[in-house]
Amino acid sequence: MNNPTELPEKPYHLKRRAVRIDALKVLYPGVGSAMRIVLCFPVEQRHMEQIAAAAPGAEIINAGQEDIATELPTADIFIGHAKVPVPWDQTVAQGRLKWIQSSAAGMDHCLTPAVIASDILVTSASGLFANQVAEQTLALLLAMLRSLPRFFRAQQAKEFIRRPTDDLHGKTVGIVGFGGNGRRIAEVLRPFNTHLLATDLFPYDKTPYIDELWPADRLRELLPLVDILILSVPLNSETSGMIDKTVFSQLKPGAYLVNVARGPVVVEADLVAALNSGQLTAAGLDVTETEPLAPESPLWDMPNVVITPHVGAQSKQRVDDSTSFAVENLKRYLAGQPLQNLVDKQLGFPIRRNTTS
Repeated sequence: MNNPTELPEKPYHLKRRAVRIDALKVLYPGVGSAMRIVLCFPVEQRHMEQIAAAAPGAEIINAGQEDIATELPTADIFIGHAKVPVPWDQTVAQGRLKWIQSSAAGMDHCLTPAVIASDILVTSASGLFANQVAEQTLALLLAMLRSLPRFFRAQQAKEFIRRPTDDLHGKTVGIVGFGGNGRRIAEVLRPFNTHLLATDLFPYDKTPYIDELWPADRLRELLPLVDILILSVPLNSETSGMIDKTVFSQLKPGAYLVNVARGPVVVEADLVAALNSGQLTAAGLDVTETEPLAPESPLWDMPNVVITPHVGAQSKQRVDDSTSFAVENLKRYLAGQPLQNLVDKQLGFPIRRNTTS
């Protein structure tokens, strides 16, 4: 719509909490009981129009974090990621919500016991930001290996002193979790002449850029073989706290850790102990056990730790890509077609099917 007062060609209602566009506040006759699609990710008007065009007649509500708790119980479809407490039990009991399209790959924000036990369909953004997560992994990894934190501190002190560094080329890398992110990480690391091992709950479709793909229960076998351990698993009851002192003790002494999964996958006190003892040379963390990381956490002051504030999936195109993916799934949903990234709610992620058998 070039003219801000021009009415849309097809009837829909765009409702914005912060900025209201009068021309888009029109609720056409017969749309009062329309499907309500509630959004909770940082969309602009053009994204709302894109979603509305895929669902003519639907009411589009941009709730944002400030209003999602109020709007969610009366939603038919929820698209986004609530980062504030929301009444999931009430929403499920209301019986109206039929489908959740997460704008994140991690599903711990919405997979409550009530949602898991319900008939609500859940789809994720799994793999949508694999390029960005792989770039973040590489950035953290190279920062540790090339001693960049120490050089940054030396720069601030105006010290031009050579210090030891390490190499990525020739390292053996273990990737725990070989979904969309894990696969892209392996692909990015392959040109560095690394030896790549991976474990996954569904060890199917081994890619040509991985040397070995093992079942998840062979993690203990992988640990003493790797120089670098990269975590890219979802957070669920099986993975919470899985990287603990036992795991660290079985790693090759002096190994490196990168966590681009979820913070609670690692027992932070055990991580600190492994770093202090030298069992780990360094850790690159895009996520922490509690976020934001508490000011008193010893991790802040450790010279062998690189911390970024959960930005692994950030991208200039993130909202555009999230919207396009949601719109494609919305079209499928309305047409009764299979949804992309349909989540197994018990596991907390989409199951990759074995296409080789």
